[in-house]
Amino acid sequence: MQHHPYVGMWVTDNGRVRHELLANGRYDEARGNRESAYRGRYEVTGSHIEYWDDTGFTADGDFVDGDTLHHGGMVLRRK
Repeated sequence: MQHHPYVGMWVTDNGRVRHELLANGRYDEARGNRESAYRGRYEVTGSHIEYWDDTGFTADGDFVDGDTLHHGGMVLRRK
């Protein structure tokens, strides 16, 4: 189980990307009308997040001020 304050839903301002961080260390990302477009595991260290997609893709991001996630050139906000 992940013990950090960032578990929950993160969404771009236009609602196109919806990124859910689950307490079990997994994430589920929807893009547009495509639910569960990407799934995988993640780890948070401080305010930094590392992702490992089930297809082998890796990514990372940073939480800013506790309510904004900067990831892959996108800005997502807590919902």
